[in-house]
Amino acid sequence: MFILAYLGIILALGLAYLTIDTIYSWYRLRHVPGPFSAGFSKWWLFKHTWNGTLYLESAEQCFKHGSLVRIGPNDLITNDPDILKRMGAPRSPYRRSEWYNALRVDRENILSERNEERHAMLRNKMAAGYAGKENPTLEQGIDDCIAKLVDLIERKYVSTVEEFKPLDFARKAQYLTLDVIAAVAFGGPFGFLEKDEDVFKYIETTEKTIPAMILCAAFPWLSILFQSPLLKFLMPKDTDVYGLGRIMGTAREVVHERLQPDAKDRMDMLGSFLRHNLSKEDAETEVMVQILAGSDTTAGSIRATMLHLLTNPPVLAKLLAEIQNAGVSDPIQDSEARKLPYLQAVIKEGLRIHPPVTGLQSKEVPPGGDTLNGYYVPAGTKIGSSAWGVFLDPGLWGPDSRVFRPERFLEGTPDEIRRKEIDIEGIFGYGRSSCLGKSVAVIELNKVFVQLLRKFEFTIVNPQQPWKSFSAGVFIVSDMWLRVTKREPPL
Repeated sequence: MFILAYLGIILALGLAYLTIDTIYSWYRLRHVPGPFSAGFSKWWLFKHTWNGTLYLESAEQCFKHGSLVRIGPNDLITNDPDILKRMGAPRSPYRRSEWYNALRVDRENILSERNEERHAMLRNKMAAGYAGKENPTLEQGIDDCIAKLVDLIERKYVSTVEEFKPLDFARKAQYLTLDVIAAVAFGGPFGFLEKDEDVFKYIETTEKTIPAMILCAAFPWLSILFQSPLLKFLMPKDTDVYGLGRIMGTAREVVHERLQPDAKDRMDMLGSFLRHNLSKEDAETEVMVQILAGSDTTAGSIRATMLHLLTNPPVLAKLLAEIQNAGVSDPIQDSEARKLPYLQAVIKEGLRIHPPVTGLQSKEVPPGGDTLNGYYVPAGTKIGSSAWGVFLDPGLWGPDSRVFRPERFLEGTPDEIRRKEIDIEGIFGYGRSSCLGKSVAVIELNKVFVQLLRKFEFTIVNPQQPWKSFSAGVFIVSDMWLRVTKREPPL
């Protein structure tokens, strides 16, 4: 009887603590609007993270309630670019939250590192390599990979009246970005385009891993569990034959070779990292992280922009006319692409209407709290970004914000156009959290549409379901089937 009474007391105290904690959590952010249940539990956040709708639902909540919305007991989200810039500014007191713990693979990296001093150190040592300042063959390497994509299509996927050869553009776009980032990072592609296959099942395994990773980001205790010694055997290892583990093993082999006494200095991204004294362990990790972070995002932008081009004939016709009249080189040079105003507007509009990164990337409110758009937000609160809330906001982009219309980047006063260009930069993040790989991604985007469209005509096989897409921080896309024919004459 005594034991039962003791257990009853413990249970009652536990329930009392849980009740008080729940009420306190609700109370401290009760003045911030949002879904009712979000004030008491993380069910709303879990539900939409699990089913891949968080990017859409969070945007709709912002449109409904305003620029700051509660989506969990201690979680807010914003679609205000000014708040996001404030949190990401170089001297901002905001810090990365536990959300970033889930991005740790094997060890801390530029994506997961929450220590500000170490994060700044990594950025400083890697910035020149990402910017291409020490890689004179960067553009040529990208040209070579795009040429392999063109060659692959010509050899295997050009349809005729007699023969239909469907192309899964979702896969080929990712083959391209994986080979580009490998060429930039390692000095040579992995061979996805050359072999026309998912080399060592990298895409297959990462597409299974990424949803779990984004769930761990939303629920940090899951990261602690999976990264614990108890379950570490489930994590990728450099001895794996397939997937991210294989990338880890390759990265370590390449770094080891570069550090041999008789090794020659290479003018590529890894060479730049090592010249700037990035440690062996950090170099191994960061080269591997480039592959994970740099391929999915750029592939997502290529797929989405191509889809919107193919479903908007007036836009496509205007872009083709600009390419034809410009008399650009083959392959087009980055410097030429930057001078084509409609191409640049198409690229920006593609990034805007379908932002490639949908993760919250939450920051933590500093000690003393902060007041944002009239709301006092106590210290320790996590504030995430709603990318779709920012870039589909009618208040920022006009009443046709959900329409693919590149002309919006060419309209208005110089100040209005400049404001749009500044806001679209938010696709790559702000300040300390801005994407180091932006330069590489921009060169790819400047080239790939011109090179494909000048040589081929593309038709969506099934307009009713042009692709299968699932959001897990980035978009996992498959079955984007296109019919390809040669453009006669080529542009």
